[in-house]
Amino acid sequence: MTASTASGLAPGPSARRTAGLRTAGLRTIALTKEYGAGRTRVRALDGVDLDLDAGSFTAIMGPSGSGKSTLLHCLAGLDRPTGGQVFLGPTELGSLDDRALTRIRRDRIGFVFQSFNLLPTLTARANITLPLDLAGRRVDRAELDAVVASLGLTDRLDHRPSELSGGQQQRVAIARALVTRPEVLFADEPTGALDSITGQTLLSQLRRASLETGQTVVMVTHDPIAASYAARVVLLSDGRPADDLDRPDPESIVRALTSLSR
Repeated sequence: MTASTASGLAPGPSARRTAGLRTAGLRTIALTKEYGAGRTRVRALDGVDLDLDAGSFTAIMGPSGSGKSTLLHCLAGLDRPTGGQVFLGPTELGSLDDRALTRIRRDRIGFVFQSFNLLPTLTARANITLPLDLAGRRVDRAELDAVVASLGLTDRLDHRPSELSGGQQQRVAIARALVTRPEVLFADEPTGALDSITGQTLLSQLRRASLETGQTVVMVTHDPIAASYAARVVLLSDGRPADDLDRPDPESIVRALTSLSR
């Protein structure tokens, strides 16, 4: 599959209806996030208004310091905004206490980050199924087998993290996020520690999560080829949306990024 082919499809409502999976969109209203105070104050997000449809796959891009990861963390309820609102479906995250936010992140949200966050005493299999175990949810063996096979982990499930390479640990973390079938899946530079083939497999998995099961996917990346797997690319500059690309190819993404740096 080429990157341009991957970017040419958008999530269809029929896939979402037949998936049997609850799904939610994301919305921000005048979202701001500041760090520090006085002369050291930095405004990482500056009044961001953004709508991400349920079942969409959106890549967030921009220069270093543009607010990409801060936006993702606020959308995921990992960081509380200084001002404005974040909605997960009808739920306004700022109105929730820490316990309710933890429950939202456990039950409705999945994460794929560069840091693996694997428990060293557990096998790869146990790390993958841990969120389901904590939530008291049954492990779908067919789903588990399909996910680990697609990521080349079938023969590594009984190994602990110390017995896995960095790339294999990242794939375990990816499988852990995918197997829970969350309503919203956040990925922060997910292909950074992967070889090109495994990276393409991951991007195809994220795209499939949107197209086939209707999950909302939000990915921060600096890689135009990775971003082209998304149906939409939002470019940030100085904490604000600066451009919005529909089904872009890598070349159009590079042109848009270049224009931001001028």
